[in-house]
Amino acid sequence: MEWGVLAVVAVAGLLSGAVNSIAGGGSLLLFPALVGVGLPTQAANVTNSVANWPGFAGQVYGFAPELKSEPRARMVLLSVLTAVGTVAGSVLLLVTSSKSFDTFVPALVLFASLLLAGQKQVKRLVRAAGSATGDERRERVVPLAVVMTAAGVYGGYFAGALGVIMLVSLAMTTSESLHRLNALKAALSLVNSTVTLLIFALFGPVDWAMALVAAPTALVGGYLGAKVSRWMNEELLRWTVVTIGVTVSVILFTT
Repeated sequence: MEWGVLAVVAVAGLLSGAVNSIAGGGSLLLFPALVGVGLPTQAANVTNSVANWPGFAGQVYGFAPELKSEPRARMVLLSVLTAVGTVAGSVLLLVTSSKSFDTFVPALVLFASLLLAGQKQVKRLVRAAGSATGDERRERVVPLAVVMTAAGVYGGYFAGALGVIMLVSLAMTTSESLHRLNALKAALSLVNSTVTLLIFALFGPVDWAMALVAAPTALVGGYLGAKVSRWMNEELLRWTVVTIGVTVSVILFTT
């Protein structure tokens, strides 16, 4: 394997981990990089999912204080729902032909990019939902279960901007601060990533050479991203990722 290819994948993994920590949407950087170095889209998708696992683990470690105070019953419920949905989405991906996935992936990349573009509106929704009364939140448990399971399906099939979807889902039932919701989102993203890792490692077309290059740098990127997030302009970073994602989707649509 050429050193240039390894360098591209390593840098993309580093940026993916950092962007996931700072603004979300890091998979929209690693996925096109893997496609650009020659991986088929389906193989790039599963390799992207596997390689990003260490970054999510690092995020959960960073949010450990918030997660310690998370109600155990809710964590278990949401984790199970996310895992069930992720299994369904992962299986759906594996039984989808490469040709069919090639048809869907430009739209998925565009959808994920637009979700990331609307992240500020999502945060407003989260804050607004936090003002609901206890009774109103309890009434939302059933729709939350449905939406979180659906989020897991999406994450198992294509994880781009999954964090944004999870924030919307969590906004239906919680009154905690955005910081606490980000901690819960990180834990559920790790659940999603762990399930996809296990399934794709056994049955998916993972390019292990690429995954082993990107995974360590994603971990480092996640750690560094948490450090620099205090002073980095999140808006500039987010719109840079959105621009890259939309550009990639246009290229995929036209090729």
